[in-house]
Amino acid sequence: MFNKEVKSVLDLIQAFPNEQACIEHLEKLRWNGNVVSPFDASSKVYKTKTGYQCKNTGKNFNVRTNTIFDNTKLPLVKWFLAIWIVTSHKKGISSLQLSRDLDITQKSAWFMLQRIRQCFGIENDNQLENEVEVDETFVGGKETNKHADKKSDNPHAGDKAVVMGMIERGGKVNAKHVDNRTVKTLTAEIVSVVKSGSTVYSDEWLGYNKLRRIYDHSVVKHNAHQYVDGRIHTNTIEGFWSLLKRGIFGIYHFTSKKHLQLYVDEFVFRYNSRNITSENRFDLMLGNMENRLTYKELIG
Repeated sequence: MFNKEVKSVLDLIQAFPNEQACIEHLEKLRWNGNVVSPFDASSKVYKTKTGYQCKNTGKNFNVRTNTIFDNTKLPLVKWFLAIWIVTSHKKGISSLQLSRDLDITQKSAWFMLQRIRQCFGIENDNQLENEVEVDETFVGGKETNKHADKKSDNPHAGDKAVVMGMIERGGKVNAKHVDNRTVKTLTAEIVSVVKSGSTVYSDEWLGYNKLRRIYDHSVVKHNAHQYVDGRIHTNTIEGFWSLLKRGIFGIYHFTSKKHLQLYVDEFVFRYNSRNITSENRFDLMLGNMENRLTYKELIG
């Protein structure tokens, strides 16, 4: 999609120096020369001075309409820079840092980041097969950091959130914020994306007890200090948990349960797109720009 190779922020600025250049790139990605009305896909479309008009509904629209860029006063040049920065940082970027990079308010930067994260989910619904590792982790405040009257004897209690993950060896990862670690919840998540006949590896947690009825299921016994038994291990998914937690705790410091899935989607996207170029990753994000999220929905 790019006329020349883009490897840095400077290259991006040169490729998209103004609003019109951004609009033309978005139109090519979204419509590829065949403009479609977001109000009626079957309608004829007329070109206007400010964009387009849908004949059947009489409504005006442009390439921003019904996308993450809709109803924002920020120029597309800054949106493009934000998307490039967010998708290029291996551990993510805080709204405070993005506000400094783009010379905008921290509130605007946070809103941009949340809208961008809404698009990351495109890479978090993969069908997995062959050898698949499954595991869960806990995200939330550590008990040691709490006041004595708020500490729990159960390290998995309190305000910690459960994130369940599945990763195909040599392939992609899926991760989801779930309500609990029960057999019913974990089995349903696994069956929904892991193909029948696959080999599944897990630890000895009781929530995986029914998997052997569906898959070739092998268990590594962490409680017995067993971490690898030939090909039986969960080291790959645990490596992803390390990336996720380093990003959340190191960059964002805190995330609420309400917004946790957006952050999980971000790190899933980053992991699953690790082998493609920065340009392709950038366009992959822009190609999913119709996942619009309003500020009211964010804070409601």
